[in-house]
Amino acid sequence: MPDIKIVTEVAGRICATPVQVGGTVADGDEIVVVEAMKMEIPVLSPTSGEITSVLVKLDDVVAEGQAIAIIAN
Repeated sequence: MPDIKIVTEVAGRICATPVQVGGTVADGDEIVVVEAMKMEIPVLSPTSGEITSVLVKLDDVVAEGQAIAIIAN
């Protein structure tokens, strides 16, 4: 299976990164949390797999549609 890029649907600041490279996630698990307009919006995994790359870090500012992580399933 090909790697899956996880993208954020909102622009904002990364306020939490509960996953690490090498960790596993299930469908629906939080990958990061984005703070936008004083709201915390989770970015969820669309599938289960292993996190092969986290492309952002705490306090980074991200744009809508920006890739934040890569999952191998």
